[in-house]
Amino acid sequence: MSNATENGRLRIASVNVNGIRAAYKNGMADWLAARDVDILCLQEVRAPDAIVEGFLATDWHLVHAEAEAKGRAGVLIATRKDHLEPAATRVGIGEEYFATTGRWVEADYALKGSDGTDTTLTVVSAYVHSGEAGTPKQDDKYRFLDTMIARLPQLAAASDHALVVGDLNVGHTTLDIKNWKGNVKRAGFLPEERAYFDRFFGTEIGWKDVARELAGEVEGPYTWWSNRGQAFTNDTGWRIDYHMATPALAARATQAVVDRADSYESRFSDHAPLVVDYTF
Repeated sequence: MSNATENGRLRIASVNVNGIRAAYKNGMADWLAARDVDILCLQEVRAPDAIVEGFLATDWHLVHAEAEAKGRAGVLIATRKDHLEPAATRVGIGEEYFATTGRWVEADYALKGSDGTDTTLTVVSAYVHSGEAGTPKQDDKYRFLDTMIARLPQLAAASDHALVVGDLNVGHTTLDIKNWKGNVKRAGFLPEERAYFDRFFGTEIGWKDVARELAGEVEGPYTWWSNRGQAFTNDTGWRIDYHMATPALAARATQAVVDRADSYESRFSDHAPLVVDYTF
């Protein structure tokens, strides 16, 4: 049984690092050292276990789903060794077709809250395909989203609280993409893709979009910006990184912050970390 933290706060951060070696070269370590994160979830790690361990293994328990395709995908969950250890871990979403794609990893935690109560938490780091309309890449994306439709209820049934975080590569509503009118026929904002998120967050599956619940009906806050033109400088972004939580866990979320870099040059990835505090 692990204590969340002394004050009952559990801080969970998710970021697509666009290659962990490049991210560390560009300042990720400084961000992480200053952020007091308890559970760190990464996507597009794009490195073998030995490289990942060289960056994080000293201070963190690691579960890493490396992609079979070299230099592609890869997802990771890291928990601080000083107070949190996974009770169980699983690699893969349960569909053999995606077993070696490095897109889904799960970890279970037995937590003791600040009030002494015991609870279980399952955390998933996920990286959904970017897709490309009308191609086999899009077919794979829909197949993965279909598998998520099946897996989410299973996660909710097996644990007191369940959380899927990561780069899910879909903007759910027009509030999630600055230039949504120009992207309605592009992967990432196709009606068919967005319909999956209607199901995730609707009555059928009933999970919650934590950052949207806390931010309200406002534009963004965006988590990814194209490297083209002045997208980052002008905040012409996409909100495609999520914390998706079961309702009781979402109710424990107190703050969601996008750690947007001060300038284009100071970013360590083309995505910004999404950091959420939960109380236990």
